[in-house]
Amino acid sequence: MLRDFRSYYLGLIIVLLSFVLLNSGCYKFEGGQTVPAYLRIDTVFLETYYPDEGTNSHNITDVWIYVNDGLVGAFELPALIPVLAQGSNELEIRPGIKLNGISSTRVPYPFYEPIVLENFVFYPDSVQELKSLTTNYYSNLNFAWMEDFEASGISLVESPSSDTTIDQTQPKDNPVAFLSENSQYSGVINLTNEKPIFAAASFSSFPIPKQGSPVLMELDYKTDNFIGTGLLVWEFGTLEKIPLLVIKHSDDWNKIYINLGPNLSLNAQASEFQVYFEAGLEYTSNSATIYLDNIKVIYR
Repeated sequence: MLRDFRSYYLGLIIVLLSFVLLNSGCYKFEGGQTVPAYLRIDTVFLETYYPDEGTNSHNITDVWIYVNDGLVGAFELPALIPVLAQGSNELEIRPGIKLNGISSTRVPYPFYEPIVLENFVFYPDSVQELKSLTTNYYSNLNFAWMEDFEASGISLVESPSSDTTIDQTQPKDNPVAFLSENSQYSGVINLTNEKPIFAAASFSSFPIPKQGSPVLMELDYKTDNFIGTGLLVWEFGTLEKIPLLVIKHSDDWNKIYINLGPNLSLNAQASEFQVYFEAGLEYTSNSATIYLDNIKVIYR
């Protein structure tokens, strides 16, 4: 019940903010229009070319709406969106995410293309449902690392401090794995009292992108144990470990977008970096299982 109230008030606040933005002149509308047109958007899909971009797994939680380049507002999906416009206008829909999995850091995802409807006709006092909205990755992205655990080898290497390993789920299409058209396996880490520590990093290191470039890691996970993730940065022959984020428990498969860029920009003289994961069995448990899948490190 508390969650329902929170969702209601969040939606109400977003709608009120959108009207404030409208009244402040973010975009022009005809005359003294006071009756909005409404857009109904339930979801946005992602389409990928699997060999180069990996699976179409996503966690698009919001849409950022623009009319004639003016911001209307950000809306949590599913959304009923009031727009003070009528007739033919340019409608732009930017897919949004929770950066680092935090609700207060909702942003348009910089690697998903906006959906642009150049001559969209608005009808005041009516609801228009926008179905089958699909976005793609921009074509100029660098997928520096992708690990989907479909091959026999795994591009994560355990450190000497790790007393357990990450393995491929078995058998094929095991229901505990992340299953989709291109996914029959996931990575699994088992922690026990006898083997309570996991620590591993990407096998390859990656060049530091141009300073200020957006760099993000996408990750699907399911876990009953906290997972730490961060960067290993090589600078003047010295390795610096930079913790970034602790991923919380999730009984179901969830997706997170982790922002790597600011920390890489702080190490402008660094030559390359790796991504690491680590976990220690929580003292309240005798065992734990961590599942990972669809890891992508992307930058422009």
